[in-house]
Amino acid sequence: MKLRLKHATIIVLAIACVTAILISVSQDRIGLSELGYVTKLKISIVYDNEALNKSLEASWGFACIVELKDESILFDTGGNSQILLSNMANMNINISKIKTIVLSHIHADHTGGLAGFLKVHNEVKVYLPASFPKPFKRSMESYGCTVIEVSKPMKIREGIAVTGEMGFWIKEQSLIINTPKGAIVITGCAHPGIVNIVKRAKEIAGKVYTVLGGFHLMGYSENEVLSIISQLKDLGVEVVAPCHCTGDLAKMLFEEKFGENYIRIGVGAIIELNFD
Repeated sequence: MKLRLKHATIIVLAIACVTAILISVSQDRIGLSELGYVTKLKISIVYDNEALNKSLEASWGFACIVELKDESILFDTGGNSQILLSNMANMNINISKIKTIVLSHIHADHTGGLAGFLKVHNEVKVYLPASFPKPFKRSMESYGCTVIEVSKPMKIREGIAVTGEMGFWIKEQSLIINTPKGAIVITGCAHPGIVNIVKRAKEIAGKVYTVLGGFHLMGYSENEVLSIISQLKDLGVEVVAPCHCTGDLAKMLFEEKFGENYIRIGVGAIIELNFD
């Protein structure tokens, strides 16, 4: 009898845990149900391993600017602030218009340019994964910016959200820009898996139209990459723009399978979209 009761208790606790998880996910979806749309935007790649514009400097890492009507968002900061700021200046990026910075994960090739940027412009909100080390958070706050810790999916302005922390060993978040045609998802390195990130974004926005950024597929075999491509297509992804840690083989296969819906990007690349 005691053994049966023990097993029953375990089952009840397991059901309670699953229910709590489902409720949490449901609450996240409800909270973002009125995400809204962005109808006009410009995405500029300001930091990457490859430079499409030879007057700009390439370096290992990633950063891009999302220019909206009334403000700009800096997603990741590359690994070196001098390169970041120089590329932004040469691309005529208005730094004062940047009001929000979103950091994908803790690795230096995505956060290394932040301190130097804040020395020039600190009137920003920095959205970073809650798992970032406390000394890092305190250091950023010392520059005068506002640090906002993210654990779950969060709407940061009309039509813009972050996925919340994903993954286990390396916690990472991605940026979601919701448009009338579907969401544009921007990834840093996609450590939690590019397919998993798209699934999360789809739960939040309903449809994923474009995926851009590092897909973390260096070293993957052809069959593994083709399987990922198939899964992304099944999830409704129409356009891809892989860079940074995606790997040459993977980029070649993505271009082959997506054809005219493959966008080659690197430092200097600019993508303008208007859904008005």
